[in-house]
Amino acid sequence: MPSKLNDAVLGLGAPGDDPRNPWFSWSYVSQNTDTLLAALREHLFLTIVAVTLATVIAIPLAILAYRVGSLAGPILGFTGVLYTIPSLALFAFLAPFTGIVEPTTVLIGLTMYALLTIVRNTLTALRQVPADVLDSARGMGYGKRAMLWRIELPLALPGIMTGLRIATVSTVALVTVGELAGWGGLGELIIGGFNSNYYRPQIMTATLLCVALALVLDLVLLAVGRIVMPWTRRRAA
Repeated sequence: MPSKLNDAVLGLGAPGDDPRNPWFSWSYVSQNTDTLLAALREHLFLTIVAVTLATVIAIPLAILAYRVGSLAGPILGFTGVLYTIPSLALFAFLAPFTGIVEPTTVLIGLTMYALLTIVRNTLTALRQVPADVLDSARGMGYGKRAMLWRIELPLALPGIMTGLRIATVSTVALVTVGELAGWGGLGELIIGGFNSNYYRPQIMTATLLCVALALVLDLVLLAVGRIVMPWTRRRAA
C-alpha cells in the first residue's frame, strides 16, 4: 500500500497531514547550514556571472540596433528566438560540447536567456531620449560618440537599469533549472527534496532562499541605480 506521504504527493491525501514532513523546519536549517550556504553561494555566482556576461553582450547589441535601424528587427528577433528555446533542450544540446564538470553549459544558457530583456529595455530607453535634447547637443557641436556617452546613455540609464533588474530576478529563477546540467545552486536542493520522497523542509527552505536572493539582488540594483543616477532622486523629490 502507498504510504500517507505518497498519497499526499499523488493528491490522495491532505497536503499537511504528515507531522514528520512539515513545510518548514528550523531543525533542518540548523543541521544543514553548510549545505544551504554552499548552494546559495553557487546560485549567487551563476546569477552574477550570467547577468554580467549578458550585459556586456546585450548593451553593444542594443546600441548597434539603435544606430543602424535596419538591424533592430534581426537583433530583437534573434534574441527572442534564443529566449524561446526550452532550457531542457538547450542544456541537452550544449552538454556534449561544453561538458558538465564546469558550469559553462549553464552559464551559456542563462546568458542567452537574459539577452532579450536587456537588449529590449536598452533599445527602448535609447529611443525615448527626447529629440530636442539631441538637437541641442548637435547644436553644441557634439559628435556621435560624445553624444552617445554623454547624452544618450546617461538619459537611457533608468531604462537600462530596469532591464538589468528584470534580467537578474529572472536569472535567479532560471538557475534552478541548471540542475539538469549539474549546476543548479539551490535548484539541486529543490530537486533533491522531490527525489527524497517529497521532503518539504528542503524544498521550502531552498525556495525561500531563492526568493530572498532575488529580492536582495533587486534591492541592490535599485540602490546602485539611485547612486549612479542622482538626478532621479531629485526628480522624485
